[in-house]
Amino acid sequence: MTEDNPRSVVSAKDLCLTFETNDGPVHALKDVNLEVKKGDFVSFIGPSGCGKTTFLRVIADLEKSTAGEITVNGTTPENARLDRSYGYVFQAAGLYPWRTIEKNIALPLEIMGYTKADQQRRIERVLELVDLANFGKKFPWQLSGGMQQRASIARALAFDADLLLMDEPFGALDEIVRDHLNEQLLKLWARTDKTICFVTHSIPEAVYLSTRIVVMSPRPGRVTDVIESPLPKERPLDIRESPEFLKIAHRVREGLRAGHSYE
Repeated sequence: MTEDNPRSVVSAKDLCLTFETNDGPVHALKDVNLEVKKGDFVSFIGPSGCGKTTFLRVIADLEKSTAGEITVNGTTPENARLDRSYGYVFQAAGLYPWRTIEKNIALPLEIMGYTKADQQRRIERVLELVDLANFGKKFPWQLSGGMQQRASIARALAFDADLLLMDEPFGALDEIVRDHLNEQLLKLWARTDKTICFVTHSIPEAVYLSTRIVVMSPRPGRVTDVIESPLPKERPLDIRESPEFLKIAHRVREGLRAGHSYE
């Protein structure tokens, strides 16, 4: 497969998911059609409850679709999960307070049966990637919120999956820390050539980070727009003041407004 025609990492066709509840069915996703190609940075944005996280969880085999098709690396989400095809970064860092940072990062490697030597090599590499090389012996409570989230990203990168699923990882952080982590994430993406699916509520964050922005409607979640970004891969923070950036942000905002009136 050439770089001009990268392979599909995630492919959804007419994907639907309905939850059965005591109050009746809840239609979380409806007729979602989407391709995520290798090397893409795809952000999902939409109002609360629109199915952004649910779609990420379907990719990860944490939820099962009820209609349509989805493949991850050309196979079922279940097989992709068993093949350790993705790393998942949750909204909260989810680090065990009684384990050091390096021991937290080691946890999936221990479960997967890596040797101690291989674990240590991988831990050192990912700590370097997220700028925490000197913090492996610290405990989570000794780190700031932003550093904890970077450690969570390191844990997701430790077994070197090609796909990184990120569910609002910076949503609880203040704007200054968030900006810094956005910059670091772009550098990390450039260095590792991962494919990233990223859920956010922030229009500036979605536009700044992404090669493509997927705009979703209120429940049942539908894809109302897919915006290809013309921005260069290297993006200083001040690109957010450029006419190109503001034009994309305006289209995202208009897509969100249109989605609210979607019937």
